[in-house]
Amino acid sequence: HPLCCLSLQEVGPTMVGDEHSDPSLMSFLGATKRNMLGNHFCEYYVDDAPRIVLNKLESCGYRVVSMTGVGQTLVWCLHKE
Repeated sequence: HPLCCLSLQEVGPTMVGDEHSDPSLMSFLGATKRNMLGNHFCEYYVDDAPRIVLNKLESCGYRVVSMTGVGQTLVWCLHKE
């Protein structure tokens, strides 16, 4: 399953999923569900930097498929084999 990991800063917090993400994976990452003011959906965030999140995901079998930048947001797409 693909997973997107977003960051507004190089040091965190890092957005790691949406309200439909796997709860056990979100728990493993130490993520908390938040609803940002004005949004009608929830997102999972961790305080870790993206490199720490990516290392944790790699230990679970995920690998980076692509990465891009959109403005000040960095996006990593991962896939678990």
